[in-house]
Amino acid sequence: MLALSLALPVTANAAIVTLTFEGIGNLNPVGDFYAAQGIIFSDDTLAVIDADAGGTGNIANEPSASTVMFFLNSNNAVLNVAAGFETGFSFFYSSSTAATVNVWSEVGATGTLLGSIDLTAQFSNNCTGDPNGQFCNWTPIGVAFEGLARSIDFGGTANQTAFDNITFGSERPTQGAIPEPGSWAMMIAGFGLVGATARRRRYRARIAFAD
Repeated sequence: MLALSLALPVTANAAIVTLTFEGIGNLNPVGDFYAAQGIIFSDDTLAVIDADAGGTGNIANEPSASTVMFFLNSNNAVLNVAAGFETGFSFFYSSSTAATVNVWSEVGATGTLLGSIDLTAQFSNNCTGDPNGQFCNWTPIGVAFEGLARSIDFGGTANQTAFDNITFGSERPTQGAIPEPGSWAMMIAGFGLVGATARRRRYRARIAFAD
């Protein structure tokens, strides 16, 4: 079967935060890499580095420098954000199978379902540039929602879907410079401050495909 793996960088803009996974070792757990920012990933969530950059990733044309996220030993991964976030959630993905990503109101993929994104198999469509990775087509996608989200459930098939530039606070994934460490505290505090109002809003979500 086709496989993603052959065996702390963060971007921010106002209240928008993007995880790029750069700085995590090849096939190392993402786990608590972003714990200082209140973000924890489930145990089976790993980082993989492009084989061209010295890792074992069967990837090419990834949105950030050389590292992406995937899950290897289970068919899902859960991301928890203790303080919560609002407005939207987005990312780039490359997948050989269909998959689903859900946005939840409580940690551990529980509570109210705030939004859902269906992914299609597109990993090798119209690839150009780097010829050495089979997962070479990256689609930007996201969902806008109302309410305060505290977890994300990435579903699919183990070792068949990769994610990069995971973005909180926007339905379109972003790329850019890494912020100063102090920026995180202000952004996370901002997420928490809007929580009480956001939870009273009626549920509504829409899928957005970035151009």
